Amino acid sequence: MKPFLILETGTPIPSLRRHGSFGHWIRVAAGLHGRQVRQVRVMDGEPLPEARDYAGVLVTGSGAMVTERADWSERCADWLRAAAEANQALFGICYGHQLIAHALGGKVDFNPRGREMGTVSVRLHEPAAQDPLFSGLPTQIAAQATHLQTVLAPPPQARVLADSERDDCHAFRWGDAVWGVQFHPEFSTGMMRGYIQARSDALAKEGTCHRGLLDAVKPAPQARRVLRRFIHLAHQRARKQGSA
Repeated sequence: MKPFLILETGTPIPSLRRHGSFGHWIRVAAGLHGRQVRQVRVMDGEPLPEARDYAGVLVTGSGAMVTERADWSERCADWLRAAAEANQALFGICYGHQLIAHALGGKVDFNPRGREMGTVSVRLHEPAAQDPLFSGLPTQIAAQATHLQTVLAPPPQARVLADSERDDCHAFRWGDAVWGVQFHPEFSTGMMRGYIQARSDALAKEGTCHRGLLDAVKPAPQARRVLRRFIHLAHQRARKQGSA
């Protein structure tokens, strides 16, 4: 069976690095063994491999901003565009979600509603009922989120699958096998609390009490289920392609 590729676009905040990299967090949350995954640190300039050699590609979150148009990020966007057009299974998380949207012609910039942080209520749209990653889930699910930028306009022909009070595009699907989610399905409650604590000063300047956000943190099993469904779907696609 083909392995999965995780494109690392950033690193966790210092207080949480003892728990490993973003790629490690995603691998564990996805239920994948180490031998089933290859991690490429694109933000450090590591070369991008052939997408077709992998069952699916996952793109991590980052402290960077898509609008910075960093060389490594734009190079990754070009690669993702080609992979999507070749019908490769892709799953972007937070920065990865925004980068895929940018790569496919969407618009990414700072969210005019400000920072979204903590355990948020993500509302599923009607198309989600027929989507292989979201079908059968409650119409509202809990998810962990932390971001300043957002997908202001999804890529042409993309279907928006979910929103939240502060974000009109919390998830989208493009084509048959490309998804982006603004939330972090790989975050545990401890990770979410760690990010809130690390951003306490910034939150205070914005008029938000970080203690209230800490108190509101709760598990988000349905969000993690979306990630695991992507792994299952990509495995199925790879098996079919291998037997064709």
